[in-house]
Amino acid sequence: MKPKSFILTNGQSPIYKVIVCLFALPAVAAVPIGVPGGVVEIRLPASTTNVFFNEVQQLRLDNRAIVALPLTTKVGDHAIIVQSSKSRTELPFKVIAKTYREQHLTVENQRLVEPLPSDLERIEAESALMQNVYSQFSPMPKRLRPITLPVQGVVTSEFGFRRFFNGQPRNPHSGVDIAAVHGTAVKSPAAGVIRVVGNFFFNGKTVLVDHGGGFISMLCHLNKIDVHHQQRIEQDAIIGTVGATGRATGPHLHWSVSLQGTRVDPLIFVAVINASANGE
Repeated sequence: MKPKSFILTNGQSPIYKVIVCLFALPAVAAVPIGVPGGVVEIRLPASTTNVFFNEVQQLRLDNRAIVALPLTTKVGDHAIIVQSSKSRTELPFKVIAKTYREQHLTVENQRLVEPLPSDLERIEAESALMQNVYSQFSPMPKRLRPITLPVQGVVTSEFGFRRFFNGQPRNPHSGVDIAAVHGTAVKSPAAGVIRVVGNFFFNGKTVLVDHGGGFISMLCHLNKIDVHHQQRIEQDAIIGTVGATGRATGPHLHWSVSLQGTRVDPLIFVAVINASANGE
């Protein structure tokens, strides 16, 4: 069965409310709840200086930790390590199961499914460049809430889809694809610094924005790029325009959210962050 698409807009759309109910509200319960590929929000003592999960430092906003849960996270009980100047404690949370669907796509250019040997060196260099950015941990953002969507449109491919290109299995989808009219402005979901500007084999024209605290947005398949490397930008600054460069079946924006090098579902992340901003 072909996965259904849905319209994504800023504000309290029905799909946004469903995500909030499923993944944001449990964070205020006695034991916060998350899913593999999502995030879990955990309240912190006022004296907290650092938070770690699986020995990886986590994003902190006000008195909350936003903990990134890799797709490989096992269902069950977990804990974060909370450090202060005088103590080290554990705070528990729970991970529940989530089933990710399959998606089958047809790409006309078979080279984008099975790259030539001459393409592999380029692909490896591009991957190394992005991994270097993902491994960096800049200072925690002073202000992040609420996060806005980089573009409004129809979600045609959700995070975590088990993808097949021309019948061949590939890695799970690491972001969300939002279809929009070719040339639609793509905006930064939060303030940050431009860390990468490039034209990549699979991702096409791409921009990576460092928002601080290990939170990095990747915006792909752009038609045009309107920012430059190391440029400091504000929220809603225009990054470029929607296109279909790289491995794309039509004009859309691929938006991925990386927290400390872990790709998480952008829609869950936004729902959790913005639920706190709205006092939910």
